[in-house]
Amino acid sequence: MPDMPRAARHRLPDMVGDLRQLASVQRIALRDGPDAGQPLIAFSTGGGLTFDVKENASLDIRSLHYRGIPVGWRHPAGDQHNRERALTGFLVTCGLENVRAPRDGMAQHGTLALSPVRLTGLGEDWDAAVPHLHVTGEITHPMPCGAVLRLRRRLSAPIGGASLMIEDEVTNVSALPAEMMILYHLNFGFPLAAPGCEVRLGADRLMGIDAAGDKPPPSTPDVPHCRETHGAAITLHRPPLGSWPGIGARLTTRGDTLPYIQTWRDARPARNILALEPVNCDLRPNGTSGPGTRLAPGATWHSSLTLSFD
Repeated sequence: MPDMPRAARHRLPDMVGDLRQLASVQRIALRDGPDAGQPLIAFSTGGGLTFDVKENASLDIRSLHYRGIPVGWRHPAGDQHNRERALTGFLVTCGLENVRAPRDGMAQHGTLALSPVRLTGLGEDWDAAVPHLHVTGEITHPMPCGAVLRLRRRLSAPIGGASLMIEDEVTNVSALPAEMMILYHLNFGFPLAAPGCEVRLGADRLMGIDAAGDKPPPSTPDVPHCRETHGAAITLHRPPLGSWPGIGARLTTRGDTLPYIQTWRDARPARNILALEPVNCDLRPNGTSGPGTRLAPGATWHSSLTLSFD
């Protein structure tokens, strides 16, 4: 359907009772468990990609499936009462005052992930050059220095496709300068995070998961590693594993505004997380972050990342 000419698209209503049986985006709410009442925005592209977006948490992605295969990691305590909030769901956006280890009295990974959203748009666009599903919203984020930043976010996914794009715009809407940090915490879990899985930056191997063998399971997570991307794509692939088919993902970002990729692995039992983290600031040896992006009053930072699955 992404490549279907407009003339052919116009015949689709004659073939279905409702176009939303092919692809849809809709607001829903969970009914039970630790996340009862949580408002979500459910995407179904009709191309094998489904994902739920958290309306009360920066339009981050709670769960994602490709052709029925779960991709993201889930914490047993859920989203809303989970102290390890950066360790649940497929995407947790960290920032904007801090990312990584606590510093200068600021919490680990900042407070953006706890921020509710003002929705500004939602729906299916069948008449666009590339038909797509979309949601847009904004978050107003006060900074410790007294400045105020406003994040405008747009998530879109082509109808009939297996990709999604996140476009972010951060504007300093105050009269004070501010340093902005942002890290996109993408948590991949089983059955993608399994033996044979490999992550590459361009042609370079960043990390992989080997068979456990006779080694005892680790008792602590690995140390994160950070490097510049120089605009290269990050690819993740896991070959067929028993009855699970092979699966791959490709992540592309803007090298000018998200110049680094951080990788992190927690192979402990009941964790098994493989994290890919595009970020706008470098990692210091003590676990804190290097300088972020300085935004003068009225200045705006733009960035985007695209994920595709096969």
